[in-house]
Amino acid sequence: MSLNQPASIQPTWTTERVELLKLRFAEGLSCREIAADIGVSRNAVIGKISRLNLTRDTGRTKTLRHKDAAPRPKASTRLRQLFIRVVPSEPEPLIGAEPIHNGHTCSLFELNRETCRWPISTPGADDFCFCGNPPVEGLPYCAGHSRLAYRISAQR
Repeated sequence: MSLNQPASIQPTWTTERVELLKLRFAEGLSCREIAADIGVSRNAVIGKISRLNLTRDTGRTKTLRHKDAAPRPKASTRLRQLFIRVVPSEPEPLIGAEPIHNGHTCSLFELNRETCRWPISTPGADDFCFCGNPPVEGLPYCAGHSRLAYRISAQR
Protein backbone atom coordinates (compact mmCIF):
# COMPACT_ATOMS: atom_id res chain seq x y z
CA MET A 1 0.00 0.00 0.00
CA SER A 2 1.40 3.42 -0.91
CA LEU A 3 1.45 6.44 1.35
CA ASN A 4 -0.94 8.34 -0.95
CA GLN A 5 -3.71 5.74 -0.63
CA PRO A 6 -6.05 5.72 2.38
CA ALA A 7 -6.02 2.43 4.31
CA SER A 8 -9.73 1.70 3.52
CA ILE A 9 -9.34 1.50 -0.28
CA GLN A 10 -8.94 -2.04 -1.57
CA PRO A 11 -7.94 -2.88 -5.14
CA THR A 12 -10.89 -3.75 -7.36
CA TRP A 13 -9.17 -6.60 -9.16
CA THR A 14 -7.64 -9.01 -6.72
CA THR A 15 -6.12 -12.26 -7.95
CA GLU A 16 -9.19 -14.16 -6.72
CA ARG A 17 -11.59 -11.84 -8.58
CA VAL A 18 -9.60 -12.15 -11.80
CA GLU A 19 -9.69 -15.95 -11.53
CA LEU A 20 -13.46 -15.85 -10.82
CA LEU A 21 -13.93 -13.56 -13.81
CA LYS A 22 -12.07 -15.96 -16.10
CA LEU A 23 -13.98 -18.95 -14.75
CA ARG A 24 -17.42 -17.30 -15.06
CA PHE A 25 -16.56 -15.95 -18.51
CA ALA A 26 -15.57 -19.45 -19.65
CA GLU A 27 -18.89 -20.76 -18.26
CA GLY A 28 -20.70 -18.37 -20.61
CA LEU A 29 -22.20 -16.01 -18.03
CA SER A 30 -23.09 -12.49 -19.16
CA CYS A 31 -21.11 -9.49 -17.96
CA ARG A 32 -24.03 -8.49 -15.73
CA GLU A 33 -24.14 -11.94 -14.12
CA ILE A 34 -20.36 -11.98 -13.63
CA ALA A 35 -20.46 -8.51 -12.05
CA ALA A 36 -23.20 -9.54 -9.60
CA ASP A 37 -21.29 -12.71 -8.71
CA ILE A 38 -17.92 -11.01 -8.18
CA GLY A 39 -19.22 -7.81 -6.58
CA VAL A 40 -18.05 -5.21 -9.10
CA SER A 41 -19.82 -3.10 -11.71
CA ARG A 42 -20.73 -4.42 -15.15
CA ASN A 43 -18.48 -1.81 -16.76
CA ALA A 44 -15.57 -2.97 -14.61
CA VAL A 45 -16.12 -6.52 -15.88
CA ILE A 46 -16.29 -5.35 -19.50
CA GLY A 47 -13.08 -3.33 -19.09
CA LYS A 48 -11.20 -6.19 -17.44
CA ILE A 49 -12.34 -8.68 -20.11
CA SER A 50 -11.07 -6.26 -22.72
CA ARG A 51 -7.71 -5.77 -20.97
CA LEU A 52 -7.29 -9.54 -20.56
CA ASN A 53 -8.16 -10.01 -24.28
CA LEU A 54 -10.74 -12.66 -23.43
CA THR A 55 -13.00 -13.68 -26.32
CA ARG A 56 -15.89 -16.06 -26.64
CA ASP A 57 -16.06 -18.75 -29.28
CA THR A 58 -18.50 -17.25 -31.80
CA GLY A 59 -18.86 -20.52 -33.72
CA ARG A 60 -20.80 -22.30 -31.01
CA THR A 61 -24.42 -21.70 -30.20
CA LYS A 62 -25.37 -20.21 -26.87
CA THR A 63 -26.72 -22.78 -24.44
CA LEU A 64 -30.08 -22.03 -22.89
CA ARG A 65 -30.33 -21.75 -19.12
CA HIS A 66 -33.68 -23.55 -18.94
CA LYS A 67 -34.21 -26.85 -20.70
CA ASP A 68 -37.78 -25.96 -21.66
CA ALA A 69 -37.02 -22.41 -22.82
CA ALA A 70 -37.26 -21.75 -26.54
CA PRO A 71 -35.10 -19.10 -28.20
CA ARG A 72 -36.91 -15.78 -28.58
CA PRO A 73 -37.40 -14.47 -32.10
CA LYS A 74 -35.78 -11.17 -33.02
CA ALA A 75 -37.84 -8.02 -32.45
CA SER A 76 -38.23 -7.45 -36.19
CA THR A 77 -39.51 -11.02 -36.62
CA ARG A 78 -42.02 -10.59 -33.78
CA LEU A 79 -43.24 -7.30 -35.28
CA ARG A 80 -43.57 -8.91 -38.71
CA GLN A 81 -45.52 -11.85 -37.24
CA LEU A 82 -47.83 -9.49 -35.37
CA PHE A 83 -48.34 -7.33 -38.44
CA ILE A 84 -49.06 -10.30 -40.72
CA ARG A 85 -51.59 -11.62 -38.21
CA VAL A 86 -53.35 -8.25 -37.86
CA VAL A 87 -53.29 -6.83 -41.37
CA PRO A 88 -55.22 -8.77 -44.02
CA SER A 89 -53.08 -10.53 -46.62
CA GLU A 90 -55.29 -9.41 -49.49
CA PRO A 91 -54.44 -5.90 -50.63
CA GLU A 92 -57.18 -3.40 -50.06
CA PRO A 93 -58.28 -1.30 -53.01
CA LEU A 94 -56.54 2.03 -53.13
CA ILE A 95 -58.71 4.88 -52.00
CA GLY A 96 -57.88 7.97 -54.00
CA ALA A 97 -56.52 10.83 -51.95
CA GLU A 98 -58.92 10.20 -49.09
CA PRO A 99 -57.19 10.78 -45.73
CA ILE A 100 -56.89 7.82 -43.35
CA HIS A 101 -57.84 9.70 -40.22
CA ASN A 102 -61.53 10.38 -39.70
CA GLY A 103 -61.49 13.45 -37.52
CA HIS A 104 -60.70 11.82 -34.19
CA THR A 105 -57.58 13.92 -33.83
CA CYS A 106 -55.96 14.47 -30.45
CA SER A 107 -53.18 16.54 -28.96
CA LEU A 108 -49.94 15.26 -27.46
CA PHE A 109 -51.49 15.46 -24.00
CA GLU A 110 -54.48 13.34 -25.05
CA LEU A 111 -52.40 10.44 -26.43
CA ASN A 112 -52.88 7.12 -24.66
CA ARG A 113 -52.99 3.41 -25.46
CA GLU A 114 -56.42 3.80 -27.08
CA THR A 115 -55.35 6.41 -29.65
CA CYS A 116 -53.34 6.18 -32.87
CA ARG A 117 -49.99 7.99 -32.47
CA TRP A 118 -49.56 8.93 -36.15
CA PRO A 119 -48.59 12.63 -36.40
CA ILE A 120 -50.63 14.81 -38.72
CA SER A 121 -49.20 18.03 -40.19
CA THR A 122 -45.86 19.53 -39.16
CA PRO A 123 -44.74 19.70 -35.52
CA GLY A 124 -44.97 23.29 -34.32
CA ALA A 125 -47.69 24.21 -36.83
CA ASP A 126 -51.03 25.43 -35.54
CA ASP A 127 -52.87 22.45 -37.03
CA PHE A 128 -50.42 19.80 -35.70
CA CYS A 129 -52.15 16.86 -33.99
CA PHE A 130 -52.20 13.06 -33.88
CA CYS A 131 -54.58 10.69 -35.67
CA GLY A 132 -56.53 9.60 -32.57
CA ASN A 133 -58.28 6.61 -34.19
CA PRO A 134 -58.37 3.34 -32.24
CA PRO A 135 -55.03 1.53 -32.81
CA VAL A 136 -54.54 -2.06 -33.91
CA GLU A 137 -53.95 -4.27 -30.87
CA GLY A 138 -50.23 -4.41 -30.10
CA LEU A 139 -49.31 -1.57 -32.45
CA PRO A 140 -49.16 2.20 -31.88
CA TYR A 141 -51.10 3.07 -35.06
CA CYS A 142 -54.55 2.46 -36.51
CA ALA A 143 -54.93 -0.04 -39.38
CA GLY A 144 -54.53 2.61 -42.07
CA HIS A 145 -51.39 4.16 -40.59
CA SER A 146 -49.97 0.71 -39.78
CA ARG A 147 -50.06 -0.07 -43.51
CA LEU A 148 -48.00 3.06 -44.11
CA ALA A 149 -45.59 2.51 -41.22
CA TYR A 150 -44.87 -1.21 -41.58
CA ARG A 151 -44.09 -2.61 -45.01
CA ILE A 152 -43.95 -6.37 -45.41
CA SER A 153 -40.81 -7.28 -47.31
CA ALA A 154 -40.58 -10.18 -49.74
CA GLN A 155 -38.04 -11.86 -47.43
CA ARG A 156 -39.51 -13.93 -44.63
